[in-house]
Amino acid sequence: MIIQNFDELAITEKKKDCLEILESGLQAANPENIISKYVTPNEIKINGKIFNIEKYSNIYTVAFGKAGDSMTRALNSIISIKSGIIVIPKGSKAKIKSKKFQIFNSGHPKPDKTSVKAAKEVMKFVDNKKRGELIIFLVSGGGSALLAMPDEITLSDKVHVTDLLLKSGATIQEFNCVRKHLSKIKGGKLVENMKCQGIGLVMSDVEGDDLSSIASGTTYMDDTTYADAMSIIEKYRLKLKIPIEVLQILGNGLHNQKTETPKIAKIENYVIANNNNCLESMEQTAKSKGYKVIKMQIFGDIKEVVKRILENISEEQKTCLILGGEPTVKVLGKGQGGRNQELVLRILKNTQKLKKITIASMGTDGIDGNSNFAGAITENIKVDLNTMKEFLKNSDSSRFFQKQKGNIKTDFTHMNLMDIGIILK
Repeated sequence: MIIQNFDELAITEKKKDCLEILESGLQAANPENIISKYVTPNEIKINGKIFNIEKYSNIYTVAFGKAGDSMTRALNSIISIKSGIIVIPKGSKAKIKSKKFQIFNSGHPKPDKTSVKAAKEVMKFVDNKKRGELIIFLVSGGGSALLAMPDEITLSDKVHVTDLLLKSGATIQEFNCVRKHLSKIKGGKLVENMKCQGIGLVMSDVEGDDLSSIASGTTYMDDTTYADAMSIIEKYRLKLKIPIEVLQILGNGLHNQKTETPKIAKIENYVIANNNNCLESMEQTAKSKGYKVIKMQIFGDIKEVVKRILENISEEQKTCLILGGEPTVKVLGKGQGGRNQELVLRILKNTQKLKKITIASMGTDGIDGNSNFAGAITENIKVDLNTMKEFLKNSDSSRFFQKQKGNIKTDFTHMNLMDIGIILK
């Protein structure tokens, strides 16, 4: 069971159903259930293409992202890997123990010194591999912060920009556009001068599975420009808050004094799993319990997302609205919380007059915002409106649900396919 406090939370029949449906979504995001669909001991078969891996003298792996260790473990159980590097978040205990793999625990969502050290080691590892050898890159969300090689700026400048963008409400694509133009490794730069062969197997945590955005397209390429990065800084009115050195880098790029990020992919990258894997599994589980299912994707500003969700809550009984995606939240206060807990709180606030429903949302990575929880579950019980408004104003949804005993706890799940949610009626 991935949901650690399942029994404490499953205190009503509906909550139990809800948690079982969420659990099936989490199980579908497990790399153990995904990698084996595409990889056999002698080939990788994907999108109608077959890659014969027997012809290479040595096979290596470079894995970075929240699922880096579990993807490596799944692959290592199928093929013979000579050695590799794994970069996962600080606090996350690696799911694989083998001397073959060098493991780094870096900062997330803000890069730290280990992120820089890991990036340098990965760069060296990749550059040292020869023709006739193969590196399988195992990429998952979170990789942008876990590998950091700031370009002509300090790490603290990079952290400061990351912090500003995190709180601004910028989309992940916008966020990563800026990061790619301040990095020596992202946007395809890692593989640009590689001598050996490579292939990228990617678990998507972004809307539309945009390969140039997942982990900032480190093994892919980049279709954004310095001009795009500068306009994002202006869009969120961050120009006066950003270090002058950062603006100089972007300015030099704008005036062609710096080389643009690679615009052609050097190696093939394939998305092997996305949020739909979770939603399809959840749909099957909900239908097996007799629910009529409606699925919807949730992207964009959280207030708009809540409006759309409310429009889709069915009048009929025994319905299950399944949500998948990742809304954006502007952080207003200094409280504890994240997208999922805030989403549940906002829906609770707006459904006080509706008949009984059960509401839940969680991150498949197990860490929601700056809290220690994955998400929250509640029924639309009567709560004082001003109390809810106060918690929202302080971005403190996690503490609200601690009082309600509604936080979902999983710890690090070692996977990352965005967020999943449910409204049961």
